[in-house]
Amino acid sequence: MHTLNLGILAHVDAGKTSLTERLLHTAGVIDELGRVDDGSTRTDSLDLERRRGITIKSAVASFPLGDTNVNLVDTPGHPDFIAEVERVLGVLDGAVLVVSAVEGVQAQTRVLMRTLRRLRIPTLVFVNKVDRGGAREAALLDDLRHKLTPAVVPMNTVPHGLGGRDALCVPYVAQDAAHRARLVDVLSARDDALLEAYVKDEGSVTYGRLRDALGEQTARTEAHPVYFGSAMTGAGVDALVDGITRLLPPAEELPQLPLSARVFKVERGPAGEKIAYARVFTGTLRVRERLALPGGGEDRVTSVRVFADGADTPRTEAGPGQVARLWGLGGVRVGDDLGEPQLPVREHHFAPPTLETVVDPDRPGLRGALLAALTQLAEQDPLIGLRQDDIRQEIFLSLYGEVQKEVVQATLAEEFGLDVTFRASTPLCVERPSRSGAAFEAMKGDGNPFLATIGLRVDPAPIGSGIAFRLGIELGSLPLAFIKAIEETVHRTLRQGLLGWQVTDCTVTLTRSGYAPRQSHAHAVFDKSMSSTAGDFRGLTPLVLMSALARAGTAVCEPMHRFRLDIPADLYGAVLPVITRLRAVPTGQHTDGGPWTTVDGLIPAARVRALEQQLPSLTRGEGVLEASFDHYAPVREDTPRRSRTDHDPLHRKEYLLRVVRGAGARTG
Repeated sequence: MHTLNLGILAHVDAGKTSLTERLLHTAGVIDELGRVDDGSTRTDSLDLERRRGITIKSAVASFPLGDTNVNLVDTPGHPDFIAEVERVLGVLDGAVLVVSAVEGVQAQTRVLMRTLRRLRIPTLVFVNKVDRGGAREAALLDDLRHKLTPAVVPMNTVPHGLGGRDALCVPYVAQDAAHRARLVDVLSARDDALLEAYVKDEGSVTYGRLRDALGEQTARTEAHPVYFGSAMTGAGVDALVDGITRLLPPAEELPQLPLSARVFKVERGPAGEKIAYARVFTGTLRVRERLALPGGGEDRVTSVRVFADGADTPRTEAGPGQVARLWGLGGVRVGDDLGEPQLPVREHHFAPPTLETVVDPDRPGLRGALLAALTQLAEQDPLIGLRQDDIRQEIFLSLYGEVQKEVVQATLAEEFGLDVTFRASTPLCVERPSRSGAAFEAMKGDGNPFLATIGLRVDPAPIGSGIAFRLGIELGSLPLAFIKAIEETVHRTLRQGLLGWQVTDCTVTLTRSGYAPRQSHAHAVFDKSMSSTAGDFRGLTPLVLMSALARAGTAVCEPMHRFRLDIPADLYGAVLPVITRLRAVPTGQHTDGGPWTTVDGLIPAARVRALEQQLPSLTRGEGVLEASFDHYAPVREDTPRRSRTDHDPLHRKEYLLRVVRGAGARTG
């Protein structure tokens, strides 16, 4: 039996969870349809999801379609939970992008489709809610072509009842000349042989050949079939199921290769144990198998449950293409590769969080418990950053938005019994080196308590390149363990720069080094006081690096969002001064000859919320804003400082030296 790992993605409220319920019902997995409004859906299992009516965590359900077992992954639609979508994308064989027939293409829809196409994930489009008032067909197809991709092919139509409960969706057939013409038009643009055959003899291009070409181009993400329907009434769902089975390629079956699997979700069981969700790409993952973890160490798989036939069932192994729940991997993290990675190095498909907030427990004595709870939540969501300021006794959390903040607050209360408050969110900036800077500390030199010599140079690097560590010394002149200690400490140190923000886009070069070889007393007893250790290099690296960074100087850069604003044309003159006062920079403005004007531009992330709040009153409630992270740009106003752990040795050399000497460290 083949396996297809299928993702259901959409902008919030487009109806993807309802579509998931309908597919499970159609396949006979559930006898009764659940409703989002009632909190009775299969995949929204969290109490918080049921109360709010939104998906917060990705969930897996399986169902059989012919000789294919479909593992269906329902993902959140709200942009605040884009990290859940991020983790799922790497394990999918195909996707269904759900679009509302009423609201049409929305901000998150465009972000998702761009990502699906970039990652070359075969995607069908399901236009949901044709039974609702205001539903559109021809106009919505135009929106799909203009805003998502021109290579959309409608596979069915709504001949009557559009916008009502009796809306009927009828698949196109081979005899439909207009449908055949659309297929030829879209497919021949990417298939020269098909175009040549059609030009020579239209009759030679059969409908079967067109369907085969559609399947091939869909698998290559060059074409995107579109199905109209309603998850609530079931209209059009049979046609979608046919498209899933005939047009989306199943997972490859490569059991002969070494094990390669990826963890895309981690949750806690009733007893607090870790449960890892993993997609197996090649090889076989077995119970009692010992697996090396990327974070270090090994763990033994104690139990395996595989998603199949509508449930997760106990198995002794999981094979290629299958999704399994794993017990026993106590050190596993989201994104870990198990076995021998067969996939490219992981990359972030979406922007990291651009907001930061301070979390305060209602009772100061619970700060330790709060930190432990947030650490556990961040463990399940690696795109959420957590840091602590010991001087001010503050805990900082980086987030995507206000809804996510509310969900974290509710989760802490319900799962950990902690009542907390959040302060106002602030932009999460970065620091970039302004120029080159170098520093050097010699072993046994004045003020150096460590048995180590280190010279470092910091150079600016291209935007978006991150942090690179280079060797400017001869190989073999310093033991590898000491080099590794320096490199690890460089990355840890640059989490907070001169003004407290993470430093990025720089190259750090080790220019000089020296160490004291291993010394022993009589009877070969190791004398630590006379021999360099990795700890010496970990202790000295922050001092040298921050001195080099201070000489280089840094520029603070704030997150900028690219926005698209659709407003009534007659209000353009009133809206423009307002967005300008919010430091938005329009980069383009155009109309389609109708009553609407579209404004494109850039706006600081810190001002997006203010624009969202003012937009309804500015545009009679008709304005539509799409905004997503684009890049970091130098701050134009007062340079913001981030609170730093000033007692931390990463920032104050004098403090470190006092601590080291007070602990009896070597001074020469």
